Amino acid sequence: MITVDVPGLREVVAEQPYRLLFATVSGAHLYGFPSADSDVDLRGVHLLPADEVVGLRHGPETLERMWQRDGVELDLVTHDLLKFARLLLRPNGYVLEQLLSPLVVSTSDAHTELARFAPGCVTRRHAHHYRGFARTQWQLFGRTNELKPLLYTFRALLTGIHLMRTGVIEANLSTLVAELGGPSFLPDLIAVKAGGEHLPLSDGPSPELLWQTYERWLAALVEAQEKSTLPEQPSAEPELHDFVVQLRLKA
Repeated sequence: MITVDVPGLREVVAEQPYRLLFATVSGAHLYGFPSADSDVDLRGVHLLPADEVVGLRHGPETLERMWQRDGVELDLVTHDLLKFARLLLRPNGYVLEQLLSPLVVSTSDAHTELARFAPGCVTRRHAHHYRGFARTQWQLFGRTNELKPLLYTFRALLTGIHLMRTGVIEANLSTLVAELGGPSFLPDLIAVKAGGEHLPLSDGPSPELLWQTYERWLAALVEAQEKSTLPEQPSAEPELHDFVVQLRLKA
């Protein structure tokens, strides 16, 4: 776990109207290829009090806030614990990455306990999430020729493959390249991406090589899912249910 101490982040967390169980950094910083002008994507979980859940007036399931600090855009999105728990039980890689992000701005004992349920939420069906995200980013790259969606494409494919093979979330692209053996051109593209959030791919692999590489790693993700020993359905639902109830009543 890496404690993130960007000026002002802790103050923003402290200003939230509901208790935060955790807030972590996601996006390009988590994936290992931020640019100097990258947004800072903060994600987390807040806890609504019981009277805003069981009464006639419900509190917000999702809170969003965007602001600028020293020229950098900060984006904070939190879900109420119940909504987040339901998302965890779906094949949703985003929430697993947010929960397990090593870039921690704010944490708690409840965060630690919630992370303990993560292995019981991982299924073979998470491969669909990563395939879908990779295809969307690949199409975006085709329209814009920007490095960012290209790196997002391969990050999604490699994270999905790693998850299917090991049951463990790994979101850092450089780590994934080293562990999975490629694609070999990605480290150079990551270095270029550091220079700007919306730089074009001006000097790199040919379109033919990129297409062949994309197809190969997409097929590798499909194969990894077929061979995976992960379960089809999550097993953590009973424990998550008890956890949500107990924490809500304590609140």
